[in-house]
Amino acid sequence: MGAMSQTTQFEEQLAHLTRMVEEMSDVVARQEKEISLLTHRVRTLMEREAERQQDAGGHVVLGDERPPHY
Repeated sequence: MGAMSQTTQFEEQLAHLTRMVEEMSDVVARQEKEISLLTHRVRTLMEREAERQQDAGGHVVLGDERPPHY
């Protein structure tokens, strides 16, 4: 009877861990989509700012380049 109880306990733990892994996978998938969207938005904003600075005749800072005053 003890072995059966232990098997049931392991099955319950396995089911719990499986559910947790599935939930974590869903979270990671949502985060991946959000990071992709945010990366796209940041890139778009950087391009717009570069165009704005270029139109204003200023120096264009690209990527993580430090502005001249550093």
